[in-house]
Amino acid sequence: MASEEKVSPHVILFPFLAHGHVPAFLRLADLLRARRPGLDVTLVSTPRILGSLSLPPASPPLRLHALPFSPADHGLPPGAESLADIQVHQFITFFQASESLRPAFEEFLSGFGSRSPVCIVSDAFFGWTADVARARGAPHAVFLPGGAFGNAVFFSVWEHLPHARTAADEFPLPDFPGVVLHRTQIPRYMLPATGADPWTAFFRRVIAFCRKTDAVLVNTVRELEPSGLNMLRRSLGVQPRPIGPVLAAPAPSDSRDDASIFRWLDAHPPRSVLYISFGSQNSISADQMRELALALEASGRRFLWALRPPLGSDAKGAFDPEWLPAGFEERAARASAGLVVRGWAPQVRVLAHPSTGAFLTHCGWNSVLESLSRGVPLLGWPLGAEQFFNAKLVAEWGVCVEVARGNLESSAVDKEKVAGAVRTVMGENATGDEMRRKAAAIARAMAAAWEAPGGSAAESLEGFLRCVEASVRRYAPL
Repeated sequence: MASEEKVSPHVILFPFLAHGHVPAFLRLADLLRARRPGLDVTLVSTPRILGSLSLPPASPPLRLHALPFSPADHGLPPGAESLADIQVHQFITFFQASESLRPAFEEFLSGFGSRSPVCIVSDAFFGWTADVARARGAPHAVFLPGGAFGNAVFFSVWEHLPHARTAADEFPLPDFPGVVLHRTQIPRYMLPATGADPWTAFFRRVIAFCRKTDAVLVNTVRELEPSGLNMLRRSLGVQPRPIGPVLAAPAPSDSRDDASIFRWLDAHPPRSVLYISFGSQNSISADQMRELALALEASGRRFLWALRPPLGSDAKGAFDPEWLPAGFEERAARASAGLVVRGWAPQVRVLAHPSTGAFLTHCGWNSVLESLSRGVPLLGWPLGAEQFFNAKLVAEWGVCVEVARGNLESSAVDKEKVAGAVRTVMGENATGDEMRRKAAAIARAMAAAWEAPGGSAAESLEGFLRCVEASVRRYAPL
């Protein structure tokens, strides 16, 4: 009977306008089409973001649809179509501006016709698409590129603003009293929130929309985050489906800069190099950069540092030697002790290199997964968003030592503490050995999640696709 036939919907993916989100949705597209060869998938975003993508050939090809977006109409710099294009103080304006994409998205969706089955998978920040899907009678899912614990705590803080209810430095979460936070783990833009401010209003809208979705896909592993997944379920009222790790494959490159990085890594022993990066849109202050440079020299460990301009500087501006101690780069090069890379390094390939022994990171979830999937332990320096809660989680897993927090003043960065942590994590000692053992066990758990048969992520994604196919059978021709 036609009503019993398997009907494949056209899946529409709508990531938020941020460099940490788009790649995760691209990888999700690959996973969906690997499970359902021939599945039609369209990625929706802004013209500049779509224009920056380099997609491998596939059959059928991943479709792209650009939604018109005019940041200047909202008081943002012209062409600022991603969080990476603006300063942190402009984020809330950008978040609000992103909501203006709704009419264009609805018009795009209307082009499919009333009886053409679609499934919308959106970023949480575009949770309003749940209402759009419901009006059409289409299935809807939210995909969280971050982890379960980090997102659950992030949502809880926005809902309850626990730091505004007390003068104490430490406080429990009202809905998760077993989770105790410190005031320095609250991002800067959260600290002054009162409940009547634009930031709180936006994130409470996000949370409310997430409670309307049919499914929540999470970039995590069931075996690693059972408690965090339970927290998300209690928070959103939807059983989350862990489909992680959703990781990008190492991208090939023939750039001279990349080649010089790997020649340098090849010249050093296994697990001897500390890789340092604060992500594609994060940075520390110039004072903190100088303190970190001094800490690296004091640690005596080799390092590869992907260095972006400091906080408050033009992210695309020229490099200022004053950002680092006098002669720092020259001393490192002379002793072959360190390599400073301007701006960007091929992170996935660097973490996979045998010489990489640890990763000093802002604890963005993509970076955490990329590192631990290679068995590389972490030094945490969270800077914003849910990074503080990610750092808390991986420290509890025993694979991370937190060395600083973005909410602390520049002068509070302790050079000796950072140097000591580097020596501990990278050292041939009981603590370093145990961290590497635990990181290797996590890497095995991540790999097993996608192994067939019975891998938890593979089963979770398959279950989601079956539910979607069942929900769209009513669109099948009679």
